[in-house]
Amino acid sequence: MCLAKLGVVGEEDRQALVTRVFVAYLKLMRKLQTSYWLEPAGSHGVWGLDDYQFLPFMFGSSQLIAHPDIRPGSMHVPDLLSKSLQDDFLYLSCVGFVLQVKKGPLAETSPMINDISGVATWSKVNQGMVKMYQAEVLSKLPIMQHFLFGSILQYPE
Repeated sequence: MCLAKLGVVGEEDRQALVTRVFVAYLKLMRKLQTSYWLEPAGSHGVWGLDDYQFLPFMFGSSQLIAHPDIRPGSMHVPDLLSKSLQDDFLYLSCVGFVLQVKKGPLAETSPMINDISGVATWSKVNQGMVKMYQAEVLSKLPIMQHFLFGSILQYPE
């Protein structure tokens, strides 16, 4: 956001920022989480979706909105969670990571992710993710109190 406000990156860079920069960051975080078996911050609110991350699910659902074959319920089809598809689609990568680190059926280990698989379209999933992010992240004082405001990002009066 700061780089965009400074004019360093523009709208044409947004997709690459997620699919290249953010995905590289996510891979590093997953490596740290699995190497050191880091515990999630909690299992409610911000981390309620999969205990570790929220944004990859939000970005990943938007990536699949226009996909002709992959539906929200596709996460229950093992062939669609292949490594090659996980490399191409962020949401499938997220589900694959959850299945890697949690033992047991998805309905028991990650009921919210399982429930999302019943939503009809990726557009609806993404709309819900955006609303949830607003309510569970951006609107929470314990999170936003650590946000650094200054000359680039000013605190609203």
